[in-house]
Amino acid sequence: MADKAVQYVLQNLVPLFESELKLFSWVGKNDAENQKGRLELIRALLRDPDELEGSDEELKIWARQVRDVVHKTEDLLDELELLETHNHSDVFSVSLSKISCCIRNMKARYRIFSELKDMDCRMRNILSDHQRFLSRYEAAARASNSISAVNTRHDQRGDALLLDSNDLVGMDRHKTQFIEWLVKGCSSRKVISVTGMGGLGKTTLVKKVYDDPEVKRHFKTCVWITVSQSSSTEELLKDTVKKLFHEIRRPVPEGLESMRSDQLKMIIKELLKKRRYLVVFDDMWHMYEWEAVKHALPNNTCGSRVMITTRKTDLASISCIESKGKVYNMHCLPEDEAWDLFCRKTFPDHSCPSYLMSICKSILRKCEGLPLAIVAVSGILATKDRCAIDEWDMICHSLGAELRGNDKLDNLKKVLGLSFSDLPYHLKQCILYLSVFPEAYLIKRMRLIRLWIAEGFIEAKEGRTLEEVAEDYLKELLSRNLIQVAKTTSDGRVKTLRFHAVLREILILKSKDQNFASIVKETSAAWPEKARRLSVHSTLPKGQYQRSVSQLRSLFMFRVAEKFSLQELFPGGFRLLNVLDFEKTPLKQFPVQITDLYHLKYLSLRKTKVKTIPSSIGKLQNLETLDVKYSSVTELPADITKLHKLRHLLVYHYRTKVRSYAHSKCGFKAFHEIGNLHSLQKLCFMEVDQCCGTIMKQLEGLIQLRRLGIMKLREEDGKAFCSAIKKLTNLRALSVTSEGENKVINLRCLRSPHPFLQRLYLSGRLHELPMWIPSLYSLVKLILKWSNLKHDPLVYLQDLPNLAHLELLQVYDGGTLCFESGKFKKLKVLGLDKFDELRQLIVGEGAMPCLEKLIIQRCELLKNVPSGIQHLTKLKVLEFFDMPDELIMTLYPDGRGEDYWKVAHIPEVYFTYWRDGAWDVYALESFKESCARSGIVMRSHEHRNLWKF
Repeated sequence: MADKAVQYVLQNLVPLFESELKLFSWVGKNDAENQKGRLELIRALLRDPDELEGSDEELKIWARQVRDVVHKTEDLLDELELLETHNHSDVFSVSLSKISCCIRNMKARYRIFSELKDMDCRMRNILSDHQRFLSRYEAAARASNSISAVNTRHDQRGDALLLDSNDLVGMDRHKTQFIEWLVKGCSSRKVISVTGMGGLGKTTLVKKVYDDPEVKRHFKTCVWITVSQSSSTEELLKDTVKKLFHEIRRPVPEGLESMRSDQLKMIIKELLKKRRYLVVFDDMWHMYEWEAVKHALPNNTCGSRVMITTRKTDLASISCIESKGKVYNMHCLPEDEAWDLFCRKTFPDHSCPSYLMSICKSILRKCEGLPLAIVAVSGILATKDRCAIDEWDMICHSLGAELRGNDKLDNLKKVLGLSFSDLPYHLKQCILYLSVFPEAYLIKRMRLIRLWIAEGFIEAKEGRTLEEVAEDYLKELLSRNLIQVAKTTSDGRVKTLRFHAVLREILILKSKDQNFASIVKETSAAWPEKARRLSVHSTLPKGQYQRSVSQLRSLFMFRVAEKFSLQELFPGGFRLLNVLDFEKTPLKQFPVQITDLYHLKYLSLRKTKVKTIPSSIGKLQNLETLDVKYSSVTELPADITKLHKLRHLLVYHYRTKVRSYAHSKCGFKAFHEIGNLHSLQKLCFMEVDQCCGTIMKQLEGLIQLRRLGIMKLREEDGKAFCSAIKKLTNLRALSVTSEGENKVINLRCLRSPHPFLQRLYLSGRLHELPMWIPSLYSLVKLILKWSNLKHDPLVYLQDLPNLAHLELLQVYDGGTLCFESGKFKKLKVLGLDKFDELRQLIVGEGAMPCLEKLIIQRCELLKNVPSGIQHLTKLKVLEFFDMPDELIMTLYPDGRGEDYWKVAHIPEVYFTYWRDGAWDVYALESFKESCARSGIVMRSHEHRNLWKF
């Protein structure tokens, strides 16, 4: 992927040559124009070489040579820019030093221009072979274009191409069988294994079973473990322990990372020995992985179950022998079901036109009933013009060549590779970038978008921010099934992403071929030469620190637990670095070498132990993202205002082991001249309790802000704050916190923020609910804390058309809250906390028809479940935190609880209490069973200490 480099060279090389005419006699205007012409030709030739290189080894070598020249030219230009920067940085140095510096600079500039001249000669020599390749190239390009997507037409069907359990035909009959195996039969622990080749839908089927309400009600503890092919037994056990503690809502034991395997197994056994559990190990590869976990999972005669998905039949069989469990062999779809899936994914109306029937049947036969292959090919065809029959016919013939052979996994790789080749160029480099992430890694959406921008992959479009364009890129990749959504937020936004392991292997191979990125994941691994992007996984290579990394542009470290020094790792430095991502590394101090990286655009020290940022960070003139979220940084140096290109500033963390919501978040102290950061789009979270008036005036100039987080806002500064907010017309998310729970947020002077505001967080007393909130028609998430309103806020919020998430903490002192029939039409998550006078909660029939999660906590006078809760048919989770015993008694399941019937349809009902510095969580169904076994009779104020079972 050298096109970005070519574009950079085109923009900088010719003006540079023209500016140096007087200094270097060999540089003439004709030389510059000729060089520009050659670069434009190279840019055109490198636009889409991927599929062509695969069929022509000589062409592949030639393209590699072209990339090397272009990359070297880009490096020389960046080196020259760095030289110019240093030349003007110290205008007050003594004369002797200035003369010496000038001489050194002249020598360096002469060297750079000599090498640029050499690159020009090499470029001409390489291009002399162009005519020899041209006819072959054009013939291959014509064939390739028949396979590649014609990007002038796109089927904008949103999620229509996403791999979804509802789209996998024939799934229900398998699901019914699995549920029966899980909930019926013997009380001893039983193992159920699902085996088959990759792409058959093993994970999709088991996940659909795992998420079924009947299964959730039956098992007290449900845990899903995704097994990484490269993980060790210790990592697998640690992951299992973490997931179990998360499921039972208890803090993970201290010192977990240093525990031995036998200690980890004992923890798992103790946690599960009295629980009816369901544990799923998804994508298990090796027998030693099963041996590591099977003795940790107790056979507790509670009817527990273990499910395994694996591609290895022998592993599936052996894991089930001891428990006399079930082995389920998945097969390819029969012809009718394969055709059903194909039509669903390919055509908007699920019906194939008669004139394409024969071609589509031929294409489908070549997919051999493999669901993932069908979805991948359908993703290509769905973007094609149905009138261009010749394109469909060419797909049929080309796909046939790709799918030949008996190895079905290889067939799957080729189909996914074909999906990659079909992408437009701008998406190819975006998807190829995913190769730097480890296997089974959940990629945060915004992290990926910021990285894409820092790498220069996102093309500017008039009237849109780079972030918005990047979102479009991401949606298109999702629609083509090349990546999947792993997790969404409560208001429907994509939170994390994942991509298939087979696709990852394809991307790694292509990345290596094109010198796009190199991966080091073993201590003994050879340090890659001329790496443009280097991704270190888990462990650092030893004894290879003298390697040159002069061409390195991006450095990532994933799951690196050992301490390291940049000086020792890279003694020669990496002066041209653009991206440095050290998230979760054991750094304790800010590496001073970083501030010399003039070209750096992205710096992440998230979840490190770094406490201070040096003032020399002001030297990073090109920095766009500074992410020290969840580190210990609480103050930034004033020199940060020199970073005029900074787009994202994330500086905050949360205090741990804090029960109350009050002040659990820590931001950074505000600094003067923040208005100089006029490119900022995200600013979180800034404490403005000192010199607030000046800061608010500075905020008015940050008109690019999309998200703003303000903490410790004083009441007397409310007018200035409102004045600033009026100017920030691009805001999509606004968070405001007062100095304390009883301090006022003064918003009286604010008539309305921009109508496109999507998320609003107000923490502090309000004189009254801002009257502009009901006019925020784009609002999807609203959180109010400590408002202490005198009037019911629901009246003003109930008609917000897009509100999906609502949290209210100590907001209203009234005795009744009523959710009226037909109101809150899109609400999915509702949280009510500390309504001290609340005695009655009413849900009208037809209110909140989409509600999936309801949390009620610390309402001491609420003695009954919400009236009308039985109408909430889509409710999946109901949770009570520190609620009165009388309310809990009404839910006693065996007939003695008068309100049990109202919540019987809800799959997950929990009671949660704060005890001994942690939350204890009890499920309704498990409480019923445990009380029955123990003969416990619930009595008001007598049962609390008996609930730990």
